[in-house]
Amino acid sequence: MAATEVRFGVIGLGGMGSGHCKMLQDIPEARLAAVCDINVETLQRTAEKYHVPAFTTHTELLSSGTVDAVIIATPHYFHGSIAEDAFAQGLHVLSEKPLCVTVSAADSMIAAARKSGLKFGVMYQMRSEPRSRAAKQIVASGALGEIYRTSLVMGWYRSQAYYDSGGWRATWAGEGGGVLINQAPHYLDLFSWLGGLPKYLKGETRTRLHDIEVEDEAFATLEYANGAHGYLYASTTEAPEHNQIEICGDRGKIILHGNSLRHFAIDGSIREITVNTTEMWGGPKSVEQQVNLPAEEAIRGHSAITANFTRAILHGERLIAPGEDGLAAVELINGIILSGHTGERVCLPVDRAAYDKLIAHLQTTSRTKGNVSEQRLTDPKFA
Repeated sequence: MAATEVRFGVIGLGGMGSGHCKMLQDIPEARLAAVCDINVETLQRTAEKYHVPAFTTHTELLSSGTVDAVIIATPHYFHGSIAEDAFAQGLHVLSEKPLCVTVSAADSMIAAARKSGLKFGVMYQMRSEPRSRAAKQIVASGALGEIYRTSLVMGWYRSQAYYDSGGWRATWAGEGGGVLINQAPHYLDLFSWLGGLPKYLKGETRTRLHDIEVEDEAFATLEYANGAHGYLYASTTEAPEHNQIEICGDRGKIILHGNSLRHFAIDGSIREITVNTTEMWGGPKSVEQQVNLPAEEAIRGHSAITANFTRAILHGERLIAPGEDGLAAVELINGIILSGHTGERVCLPVDRAAYDKLIAHLQTTSRTKGNVSEQRLTDPKFA
């Protein structure tokens, strides 16, 4: 008899993991079946709340026979090894963002997933939003023509109290970076999903506002294989928050700003009009198009990705955010950090050995935090 539900284990019960335990209650074909965390008090409290078995190590959970799939919500460095162990045990894997800390670790995760033949997803819930799906359809249709410019600006805010809420946060040893690896991955994923990855980038990182050892601000110029250029910026020092992506092509552009999507179409080709017009002040005419957004799903955000992942296991539904796609954001993260520390332009794909050497060095410089005030709270926007 075919399975009618997927039994999930949640590994890591911090803010996001706790949120996922709650979220699983709303997905009809999914069931929270086990939880895992090294913090015994948090583990027991969560296990009692949901009446499920508790495990202090992921290996115990994976070999327990209680789950069919796992959601990995641990600090970033553990994503790769836990995923590989899960695949080896015959379990499907849905990883929180980012996929992992380094491109080399991402390569290993992807290889393990392919070898296992199991489902592998990454929690990029912004892909499920109607405006994101509509933007992807516009780009994929070729309506914009050849892309010549991209841009991403992601100005967020985080308090010092946020960074002080965990000893692993904002450290090279515990997190592997700052805004790029923690807050920016969702927008880096959406940006690369729509505009593709550049061939080269020149990046800078700095710590402008917070008392942390990693970056709270990062920016980079991009060069694509076709000669297109781009720019991206990410920070946790800005208020009010600002999010904008532009993808500009020879026949039009799209602008995702806040929760809106605008599509402008050119009457013809900018390149052809530039060459052929005889009017001194002539130029391309653009018209804003009505964007027909897909219908809003009954469940949204993390729930949408998890429900889709569940149906992929049970019914073969196509994944919204395949794990392999998670590599793109890690390429950008590693590339900008590598460029920022070397002062050199970086070619993508990132040199795996060069980045592994850099992150190993940065880990040795990492210091133990003395101002930690432990808090495990889900971001209210995702609760």
